[in-house]
Amino acid sequence: MASQILRRVLRSRSVEQISTALIESPNSIGFISSPVRTISTSASSTQPIRATLFPGDGIGPEIADSVKQVFNAAEVPIEWEEHFVGDKVDPRTESFLTWESLESVRRNRVGLKGPMATPIGKGHRSLNLTLRKELGLYANVRPCYSLPGYRTRYDDVNLVTIRENTEGEYSGLEHQVVRGVVESLKIITRQASLRVAEYAFHYAKTHGRQKVSAIHKANIMRKTDGLFLKLVKNPTLFDVLVMPNLYGDIISDLCAGLIGGLGLTPSCNIGEGGIALAEAVHGSAPDIAGKNLANPTALLLSSVAMLRHLELHDKADQIHDAILKTIADGKYRTVDLGGTSSTTDFTKAVCNNL
Repeated sequence: MASQILRRVLRSRSVEQISTALIESPNSIGFISSPVRTISTSASSTQPIRATLFPGDGIGPEIADSVKQVFNAAEVPIEWEEHFVGDKVDPRTESFLTWESLESVRRNRVGLKGPMATPIGKGHRSLNLTLRKELGLYANVRPCYSLPGYRTRYDDVNLVTIRENTEGEYSGLEHQVVRGVVESLKIITRQASLRVAEYAFHYAKTHGRQKVSAIHKANIMRKTDGLFLKLVKNPTLFDVLVMPNLYGDIISDLCAGLIGGLGLTPSCNIGEGGIALAEAVHGSAPDIAGKNLANPTALLLSSVAMLRHLELHDKADQIHDAILKTIADGKYRTVDLGGTSSTTDFTKAVCNNL
């Protein structure tokens, strides 16, 4: 169904018509130069901007601290509103995800989230899924581009995955029919499919992208398996990829692998009404938590996306360039990038390169 709707969008409307409809819609997102909303904000404003911060689990607090240090060094006018959300119960509320934390994002309309542990097979529901559902974060936008100075098999990757975030196999609707037989429901609706399809075309137009590819399984497994092979063999064939939830989870991680891994990949979730929650999409890495070994690049780049959302483009460019320069110089790289530097060393290097 999702692929059929996307084809109908292609046939029935031009990119210009789609963009105009989104801009005029009261629930649309003004996605002009990155995951952004249509607001009037300047870096020189004396009034600090409130943003919600969820440090997360494992290495989350360490890399969130890196972001705060870099923002302080760059004099970014952000006032963090920090909330506890993670795999341990908040001692005040005896809850994994508090009402106050959700209201903070709704009120500020922008936030940054560190990695969160996901229970496997038991325990509470994934907090990532809960946040997407509660906040209406319908599109996950993940740019994947080669970083200058950091060599991988490919040095010219430049594509974007846009993943429908709210339904599909991740609807969480499962039940046991009879003993030994379990059904998991895949929910696809016209409304959600059309929303993410139109968003993908609007993104492509405003970013000067030339092609939107719909990823689906309409012709059984040959097509999806064939896509994975094409991506690995020649990622330059693709530009903007839009897809349902499960395929997006797999393909966006695959694309991250083309540029060096999830530790280098920014991500931002877009919701109706202008909400944006940028995030690190890698794991919480509990094995290295507290050891000053974590790579903060993904969360730093995601914080850059958050700044572009706020139209603080000068600050975003300043921090983005400092991150790329630090990696390209090669002197301060964390262990996952083949270096020996600590989280602290890398963060200081980024601050010095501002």
